[in-house]
Order: sequence, then C-alpha cells, then structure tokens
Amino acid sequence: MIFGMTTYTFVHVVVSLVGIVSGLVVLVGLLTARRLGTWTAVFLATTAATSVTGFGFPFFRFLPSHAVGIVSLVVLVPATFGLYARRLAGPWRWIYVVGAVLALYLNVFVLIVQLFRRVPALSTLAPTQTEPPFVFTQVVVMVLFVALGIAAAKRFRPEPVGTAQWSQGPA
Repeated sequence: MIFGMTTYTFVHVVVSLVGIVSGLVVLVGLLTARRLGTWTAVFLATTAATSVTGFGFPFFRFLPSHAVGIVSLVVLVPATFGLYARRLAGPWRWIYVVGAVLALYLNVFVLIVQLFRRVPALSTLAPTQTEPPFVFTQVVVMVLFVALGIAAAKRFRPEPVGTAQWSQGPA
C-alpha cells in the first residue's frame, strides 16, 4: 500500500488525475479551436474509467459520488458520440463541447471534495463540507467552468468535416 491506499484506490486516483490533467489540456484545445485527438481520447477514456471504477468501492447505500459518476457517464455518451460518430457536425459540436467541459468539471468537483476530506489543513477549515471555505471554493470553480464552457462553445469551431486534420497535439 502507498500512503495507506489499496492498489485499487491508487489506480482509481491515478486514472482520475490523468483524466483531470488531460481534460485541462483538451479544454485549452477547445478554447483555441484545436482538435487534440490523442489528448481527447485519453481524457474521455480516463474520465469514463474514473466513473466506472468509482462503483467498485464497497458501499451500503447510494452516495452522492454515485450520482456524480452516473451523471458523468450519461454526459460522456452524447459527447463521445458527437465527436467520433457525428464528427462534430451541426449541433454535435456544442453537444461535445458542453459534455466535455461538464465531465471535466465533475472530475474537478470530486477532486475538491476529496481534497477537503483528505488534506488535514482543508479538512480543518471545512470538516462537514458545508462551511464557507468549501462552498466558496466549489462556487468559484463552478462559475469558472461555466465561463470557460461558454467561451469554449463559442471558440471551438473546427473546419468542416473532411477538410480538417485531427491534431494530436504535443505528445
């Protein structure tokens, strides 16, 4: 065990962090109207894996984390379909952008929850996660993601299907 984590937990955390980092790269791509094919595939796969592996932890009742996981998976389906099957044609462009940004936000939302739960200094500030520091942080992050999502939806205008090359971005 590393830092008291089981192997399963460790893998879940690593996959989650890879999803967040790759999602941030994809978000920059959306904001700069670049299709980052490899980064996007990694983001979508690890974000789905994060949600799926979240259901592998022992539980005795339905938890808020399960709701977030379900919402994330539901959001990823049309986003992925719009990207790969519909090649961002018509409304599938904004459906993909909104889905990708929302899925990333949900990952970051859970990251903040876990940081306030596991980091002693943050846990002291908001032991029940209803205190102002936690609520303020979540509201600021949500407002930031709404603004970034709107900007991404306006800026991400790829070339018509068939003329654009999928950029793999930096390796």
